[in-house]
Amino acid sequence: MTRSIAFAACAFSLFASAQHPTLPHTLAPWELERIPAYRDSRAGLQRGIQEPPAFPVRTMAEWEEIQTLVICWTDYPGVLKQIVRYAKDECEVLIVCDDPAAVTATLEDGSNGGPLPDLANITFMQAPFNSIWMRDYGAETIYRNEVDTLMLLDWIYNRPRPDDDVLPDAIAAHKGIPIYSTTQAPNDLVHTGGNFMCDGAGTAFSSNLVLDENGPDGQFNQTVKTEAQVEAIMTQWMGIAPGRYIKMETLPFDGIHHIDMHMKLLDEQTLLVGEFPEGESDGPQLELNVQAVLNTHANTFGSPYQLLRIPMPPSAGGAYPPNASYRTYANNVFVNRTVLVPTYRTEYDTTGLRILREALPGYRVVGIDCDDGQNNIIQASGAIHCITKAIGAKEPLLIRHEHLPDTYDTEDPYAVSAYIRHVSGIASAHLFWAVSPDGPFTDQPMAAQADDIWTSAIPAHPAGTTLYYYIQATANSGKVQVRPLVAPEGWWRFRVLDMHTAVTDPQGPVIAEVFPNPTSSLLVVALDHLRTERVRLSLVDATGREVHLLHDGAVNADGRLFLDIASLPPGAYGLLAETAHGRSMQRIVKH
Repeated sequence: MTRSIAFAACAFSLFASAQHPTLPHTLAPWELERIPAYRDSRAGLQRGIQEPPAFPVRTMAEWEEIQTLVICWTDYPGVLKQIVRYAKDECEVLIVCDDPAAVTATLEDGSNGGPLPDLANITFMQAPFNSIWMRDYGAETIYRNEVDTLMLLDWIYNRPRPDDDVLPDAIAAHKGIPIYSTTQAPNDLVHTGGNFMCDGAGTAFSSNLVLDENGPDGQFNQTVKTEAQVEAIMTQWMGIAPGRYIKMETLPFDGIHHIDMHMKLLDEQTLLVGEFPEGESDGPQLELNVQAVLNTHANTFGSPYQLLRIPMPPSAGGAYPPNASYRTYANNVFVNRTVLVPTYRTEYDTTGLRILREALPGYRVVGIDCDDGQNNIIQASGAIHCITKAIGAKEPLLIRHEHLPDTYDTEDPYAVSAYIRHVSGIASAHLFWAVSPDGPFTDQPMAAQADDIWTSAIPAHPAGTTLYYYIQATANSGKVQVRPLVAPEGWWRFRVLDMHTAVTDPQGPVIAEVFPNPTSSLLVVALDHLRTERVRLSLVDATGREVHLLHDGAVNADGRLFLDIASLPPGAYGLLAETAHGRSMQRIVKH
């Protein structure tokens, strides 16, 4: 059994109390008068490393390997106990608390699923704190030169909760990890972890809250900053690439304006987005935000983001914000091979968990009730992601790969490339592929190329085949890592399609009619099942490569488009219709 107790003192406190009143995710009304004193007190603190890193840094993505999950034991002990129950199987769980003995008693009693089988991988740390919202005030994981020295990065917390604001320093000291702090002018930055997500490759997302709170109307900022100045700090201190800090409009009925209440990066390519019924609540603005991202930003590989929608549950009475709490499945957290997900009611949870399990094959996806009795944390505008914070692995083995798309190519091998790095260097890399999710997997060595790229290929397969694959790398130090992190139980997959067979996504547009087909020039396409949204119509060749963009925008009410393909070479093509909700495809022939 691994147990330790660390004692830390808070550097400064406006108020101290042995009792911790329940604090909402939002500002409590009585906290408003404390803001000026709190803001002024931050300027006098000497916290962490105040000079910006003199070397390139990279901010970790949430799906990467972690060593520790940190929580603060105060309100909603039933939810916290379930987090500990499952997270301890994956990594150390660091519990910041007042009384380790009392927490231990709760973990070992019969409440909330019964006693934990043991207290292995649990560490207790006594330090001053104000609230449970560890995501927002906890420090981000950054690495020197992508994969070298592990460090932490802390911002000014946007709540007048001084113990919370400095708690990252105590955690860093306990863990023996250097911590950088954007807490002093001219590098002061007010930010919150719930309003930040990163792909681990230099792209990050936030709502415009980060601009509002550092601008002229901010309540917690020491200096006023322009958008360009905010972005410069994110680049220098966190490695967010210029032009890759994607910011979205705040939502009308989200009282905290944290994107983790409705969005989640599942990997470098996939955006999980909450979906309200059409025209309901924050749905219209959220849809505008999503379309703006899709229209103006590619993922880190230069390809369009893949969109995965997940329903936003209403209250028991059928209400949505602003007339009910903001229930969401996007507020989940990766803990290595486990994903902890807030749940609400069975009739909605079944769908939400199914979508996540299908999108994350091989992961243990665990639901934790956040809408029940004393464990109703969602009424405080937060859930699982909001009360947890991860610390990354000390020496990560980074594998970055663009998933292979479905293809029509039945003749050429399917090239696989990956960016692979470790501080000690890479000794070898292997591609594993199979035609069944259960294997057997064929081991295909990968060859080292320039710039840390490793390549291999999967042999061509006939139409109708689904291929499953993953990548494994071994560092010179002996460390072994796979991607996806759950391989071989989890994998990437793609299909070898038949150009002679129409492919339709039931959630997407339907190509109802194409004529004349074959054609030498004019092509008339009739689309059904359209919503009021942008439609992208293109032609792809046998390999699935786009060869001609036909249309990208709105479609007339009758769903009919007139297209001229006279300039294209003769041959067979796939006509691909795509919207944010799905796609369909039919084969056409050009004389």
